[in-house]
Amino acid sequence: MIKPMRIALVTFTLIVLAGCDQAETSAKQLLNTAADAAKQAVDETHKAVTQALEETRQDLSMAHPESPPKTEKADQEI
Repeated sequence: MIKPMRIALVTFTLIVLAGCDQAETSAKQLLNTAADAAKQAVDETHKAVTQALEETRQDLSMAHPESPPKTEKADQEI
């Protein structure tokens, strides 16, 4: 009676461990996929913001051409 019980217990333990290993592998794959998607989203956002910033700089330089630097009144001779 005890021998079949031990066999059942060992078998059950091995099945549980195999299931845990499979769950760990699946969780790692899921985390890697999520990390890759997040990195891609960050990269795309950075690219879009950089492009928008450059376009805004160009628009501002066309709207307000750079003027010569203004001098302080204290620096001017009377």
